[in-house]
Amino acid sequence: MSFKAMKSQVLARKVIQKEELFILDVRNNSDFEDWKIEGENFSYLNVPYFDLIDGVEDILDKLPTDKEILVVCAKEGSSVMVAEMLSEQGINVSYLEGGMKAWSEYMEPVKVGDLSNGGELYQFVRLGKGCLSYMVVSNEEAAIIDPTRMTEVFTGFAQELGVTVKHVLDTHLHADHISGVRAIAKETGAKYWLPPKDAGEVVFDYQPLEDGEEIKIGHTTINIYALYSPGHTIGSTSFVVDEKYLLTGDILFIDSIGRPDLAGLAEDWVGDLRETLYHRYRELSDELIVLPAHYMIIQELNDDGTVAEKLGKLFADNHGLNIESEAEFRKMVTENLPPQPNAYQEIRQTNMGKNTPDEEKQREMEIGPNRCAVR
Repeated sequence: MSFKAMKSQVLARKVIQKEELFILDVRNNSDFEDWKIEGENFSYLNVPYFDLIDGVEDILDKLPTDKEILVVCAKEGSSVMVAEMLSEQGINVSYLEGGMKAWSEYMEPVKVGDLSNGGELYQFVRLGKGCLSYMVVSNEEAAIIDPTRMTEVFTGFAQELGVTVKHVLDTHLHADHISGVRAIAKETGAKYWLPPKDAGEVVFDYQPLEDGEEIKIGHTTINIYALYSPGHTIGSTSFVVDEKYLLTGDILFIDSIGRPDLAGLAEDWVGDLRETLYHRYRELSDELIVLPAHYMIIQELNDDGTVAEKLGKLFADNHGLNIESEAEFRKMVTENLPPQPNAYQEIRQTNMGKNTPDEEKQREMEIGPNRCAVR
């Protein structure tokens, strides 16, 4: 039998379309338990590569005969060798091209919807990390919100659409991934916006994103309204786009809420977080469609691949929005926290402009799952 490579783009479609897939992950057990490829209809077997060097005979009876099989490792090499051994045993198998390293960086652009008076809103879904970025397009102009360091995805997409990038914005100073805003601003000449309360230690120029700011995209009525919404960081800012979409950054997710501790100030910021979620957002229309900067679990993906839900439904269903006791809320978001993101302090320093790691170091810093939420 033969074996072949599967690209991250193909794997992404399988995730979005909820297809069945059997993954043989040959990384160490601890790496697999910490972070794996998620799919609603995926099943898994984790056997470290070193246990398979002498042959794959011991796992043959654990492999399905009625499902597609994908072998996964960190960077590709080990999965190629295991896939080859399996093919020699008569099994039709694929390996993930570029391994988890490539999966971590792949982004799938998905159209969220049309805007009033022309224009579109796109969501870029980074399935391997749970990161979400956005592009607002109108009259041949574009604004990019919370872009990752894989800037060519955004600039290339803008070129495909024939639009000029006029603005790039960060909802806050990110701690789990390296922002691409400065690189995009430098490449395109776009104006770079950042909440000033998150910019106290940055060493580069930016446009202060103040509460109530309006940013025009194109020649239509599309505006991005900055809504100061602290809690995840002291400067966290949400955007209401076209009076239809609420981009919440890392404050509010579909099935969880933002954590306030990534700058080491959980006790100081938990009150801001509750004020934003329980008061500022309550003043907004229930019909606004929430578009967060991350998702936590694969079930948050809609059938079309988007991560989006009406604000009113989140107030009804999201546990983090329904804790009446302030003491209980404080306990949940300060004591019941998942592990912090890998290298989050280094990432914050990089996003401040204080560190300039090379590309390989940046990849290493970002490896691992999204950990910006509590639920």
